Amino acid sequence: MRLDKFLKVSRIIKRRTVANEACDTGRVSINGKPAKPSAQVKEGDILSIRMGGKTVSARITSVLETAQKADAASMYELLPEEPL
Repeated sequence: MRLDKFLKVSRIIKRRTVANEACDTGRVSINGKPAKPSAQVKEGDILSIRMGGKTVSARITSVLETAQKADAASMYELLPEEPL
């Protein structure tokens, strides 16, 4: 699945256009490498997203084409923040 679509379906980012912009500006990385919106994600990948002054990291646990609001949170697992 495309990264921008995953971010929207999992409700990490509310809109796909916002997800595209975040990827284009280099604020999203997969496994430590900057990612384009069209990058493919799979289970086990580590996403890092810089929002404001902090970085949110999550491990992808499942990839679903569509998800209800209640199921969206089960698509990823938040990782503890690492000190800078």
